[in-house]
Amino acid sequence: MKTRAIVTGSSRGLGAAIAEDLLQRGIPVLGLARRHNDALAGRFGGTLVQHAIDLSDSAALMAWLGAGELVRFAAGSDTLLLVNDAGTLQPVGPLDLQDVAAIAPAVALNVAAPLMLAAAVAALPGVAGERRVLHVSSGAARKPYAGWSVYCATKAALDHHARAVQADGRAGLRICSAAPGVVDTDMQATVRACTLEQFPLRDQFAAMQQAGGLISPAAAAARLVAYLLGDDFGAQPTMDLRDLPA
Repeated sequence: MKTRAIVTGSSRGLGAAIAEDLLQRGIPVLGLARRHNDALAGRFGGTLVQHAIDLSDSAALMAWLGAGELVRFAAGSDTLLLVNDAGTLQPVGPLDLQDVAAIAPAVALNVAAPLMLAAAVAALPGVAGERRVLHVSSGAARKPYAGWSVYCATKAALDHHARAVQADGRAGLRICSAAPGVVDTDMQATVRACTLEQFPLRDQFAAMQQAGGLISPAAAAARLVAYLLGDDFGAQPTMDLRDLPA
């Protein structure tokens, strides 16, 4: 079976770990991020195709989609995977302290880009078999956190998008919005750098990190990719990896 994957946020953190896990399995990856991942390129050569793009710029993403690179990458594949990992926590803080100018780019990155890419993948010609779409969600999609109103809202949007797409019942298309747990990425460093006014639970997250309670990106990626490739993927439109058997 000829499988290929598109991964957003592939330059660092969980996105880089997901791209690496797929590449180690021999699955070619098209990485979309603001910068190239030189370390992965050095290890995997032509199996990794990269395009530097700011996914918070919807016009730039639309132009890239129209240029045909995605069509060329996917051509001849039996299974096409899309992993929407790129995202931002900012702006953080109660509503009256948020940077208004940061809201639209955050929504574009966290919501518009995943939805645009999902629609593009669903409509691509030249894919013989399944298309699988994985939104990397968060527990914040299902539980409100003070200071995270934009992040919570955008992750909830991905969850509901997956529910609605599943309700469409399109043959050959599977989708899931999956929360990976608390992963030790730059986002957690951002959380720990917040003031208590911005994020009242800062010290709780810092204590979790100090106690070794965060999941490594590699461990989270291994579970996400195994689920993405498994027979049960998309049986439920939303899920939490922590609910799966170890």
